[in-house]
Parts: sequence; C-alpha cells; structure tokens
Amino acid sequence: MTLRIERFKDRIRLSGELRIAHLEQVKSETEGCESPVVLDLEEVDLVDLEGVRFLNACEANGISVLHCSPYIREWMLQERIRAMR
Repeated sequence: MTLRIERFKDRIRLSGELRIAHLEQVKSETEGCESPVVLDLEEVDLVDLEGVRFLNACEANGISVLHCSPYIREWMLQERIRAMR
C-alpha cells in the first residue's frame, strides 16, 4: 500500500503506510504549510523505523502529531528513550 497525503491550511492528513520512501514528500508538504503544522495520522496503519524517527523529529521541531495509533506512539517513545542513551 502507498501513502496518501492530503494538505489543508495547517494540517496534513496521512493515510496508509508511512515508510522511508515517503518521508521527503511529507517533509516537503510540511514545509509548504502555514505554521503551526499538524500531522494527522488517524488513517496511518503502518510505519517503519525511519517513519518513527521522522515523526519524533517533527515533534521536536514543533509539528504536532495527532490521532496517532497507540502502537506508533509507544514506538516513538521507545525510540526517543533509545536515542537518549
């Protein structure tokens, strides 16, 4: 499955799978949005490791990540903990 990206004024809604191959496109979309940017992950069902790291970097740069599934949110937390060690 691929990733579908829908951009609104300050919100980017992602659907499908967030994988390393899509990250440059998502990054480009975030740069084209009005601040503050919000990533809506309600319809994202699969993320790879690079996707998790990307989402953590987004949050570190002030981009809100909303409607994230519990498994993705937990993975993001675990990856932040691992990176701090």
